[in-house]
Amino acid sequence: MQVLHRCCAGLDIHKDTVVACVRRLDEAGKAREQVRTFGTMTGQLIALADWLAAEGVTPVAMESTGVYWKPVWHLLEGRFELLLANAQHIKQVPGRKTDVKDCQWIAQLLQHGLLKPSFVPPEPIRELRDLTRQRAQLVAECGSVANRIQKVLEDANIKLGSVASDVLGDSGRAMLRALIAGEQDPETLADLALGRLRAKLPALRQALRGRVTDHHRFLLRMHLEHLEALEGIIGRLGERIEQVMAPFAEAASRLETIPGVSRRIAEVIVAEIGAEMGQFPTAGHLASWAGMCPGNNESAGRRRSGKTTKGSRWLKVALVQAAHAAGRSKKTYLGAQFRRLAARRGAKRAAVAVGHTLLGIIYHILRDGTTYQDLGPEYLDRLEPQRLTRQLVRRLERLGHKVILEPRDEAA
Repeated sequence: MQVLHRCCAGLDIHKDTVVACVRRLDEAGKAREQVRTFGTMTGQLIALADWLAAEGVTPVAMESTGVYWKPVWHLLEGRFELLLANAQHIKQVPGRKTDVKDCQWIAQLLQHGLLKPSFVPPEPIRELRDLTRQRAQLVAECGSVANRIQKVLEDANIKLGSVASDVLGDSGRAMLRALIAGEQDPETLADLALGRLRAKLPALRQALRGRVTDHHRFLLRMHLEHLEALEGIIGRLGERIEQVMAPFAEAASRLETIPGVSRRIAEVIVAEIGAEMGQFPTAGHLASWAGMCPGNNESAGRRRSGKTTKGSRWLKVALVQAAHAAGRSKKTYLGAQFRRLAARRGAKRAAVAVGHTLLGIIYHILRDGTTYQDLGPEYLDRLEPQRLTRQLVRRLERLGHKVILEPRDEAA
């Protein structure tokens, strides 16, 4: 096999140890290997970097093992040509599995150019990614706390959720605080309703009549305090994200011109794929990396599972949310595509397909520095007018009509 690097290193990273192998070709073309084990404390990782530099190593490869590779990457970044490989792509031969053999195998693959690098964004994007992912986790936790509050209310037979669309809106929170304070009169509680909810006062009085005990009040107070604390942290994260997003504000503004893409989704997109598309040769490469394209599983001429491949789950969630929002838009190409696919394949598959389309649009907007230009809801019909005509004729004939088509005279 062709040798791309005469001297390189492979790292097998664990929580407490890093096993490093320096692989070098001598003048006769014979491979020589040196293996050392280092700890993962900062001083020990600096010693690892110094040893690699002393050995004349330039390219260094490592596996993406959980989060343990990140501190090693941060300390080696800037001094070496780093390559992060997917652990599944460099799986060791069965029956020959040790830490030493792992790092030797990584170094050997790197030397012959057989490792496919993973995308590691620059540090500002990595910091933004940490913030947006943390926010998404806290938002999901808020949903869990809201469900616990609803469960306590149901246990006390308070049917507020059956009348109010948002139990934790301004009106709902005022009623919850009154319940926690000991108020049990349905008339007084219902009178705390605000805005359009006041039109439902008779139903509210019935829904707020229940059996609230001290035990329920304790649980409601605890859950409400937890929810408000989470909301405070999310607000602080939002402020920090806005600061970190400042260099990418122009790119995010262009992404917001796409139907279904809100400011928050634009922030997630930039955090996951960056604002520059040089690392992805084509939109297809980006879709494959994100796991938003059909899988390729064929054997003996038969196409088997076509489910989407693994990718960034954070990006997938954002794209699917944007696809559902775009599907509700009127007089847009994406809305027409969503409804067209949902009628045949269901809303979930339509959302993934529209998410794939969105990712292609995002790629070209970020690469070319343009804004979104909608094709219009009739674009898909204009692609194959004869096929659409045949379909409509068949539908009319199934309804019992005789269809005769005549070309329309064009205006002079």
